[in-house]
Amino acid sequence: MYEIKKQIYLNMTKNQKSALCGFLRALVKKSPELSVQEILDKFLEDEKYYLEINASRFEFLADVIDDDQFLKDTELFLKECRKYYDYKKKQEPIIQAQKEFEKKKRKFLQEVKMSKEQPTKKQLYYYEKLCKRYGIEKKELASKLEARDEIDKILSEHEADNSFE
Repeated sequence: MYEIKKQIYLNMTKNQKSALCGFLRALVKKSPELSVQEILDKFLEDEKYYLEINASRFEFLADVIDDDQFLKDTELFLKECRKYYDYKKKQEPIIQAQKEFEKKKRKFLQEVKMSKEQPTKKQLYYYEKLCKRYGIEKKELASKLEARDEIDKILSEHEADNSFE
């Protein structure tokens, strides 16, 4: 798409070209059900209307809106945008799978880090209170991970007991 941008709208300034291309990309993105020709027709119809009532965002199009080169450039850019968004849509499952993998990787690395750190005072205090409350023999906890797992185990076992009462 970026190569196409260099080849189109050569008579416009950088800001004009950027504004127009951004607007056209947004049109394509929000109208995936429309064909490129339908989007082009809608854009031209709307822009001619706004030019007539002197409320256009793109006043610089007044001279070129019916020009063949402008129409070709616009259609070419819309086709490229359509290809880009179609490709992006096809890539979505891969991107989601990648995000899930990264999430699992972060969780694993966090657990590895926790297994090497001493349990916090809060964890030790909470563990002692739970052991005292449920009459469980205390174990020596070596890491944050072990403390978390022991606390979860006690809570899950006794949560099931408490739910029947």
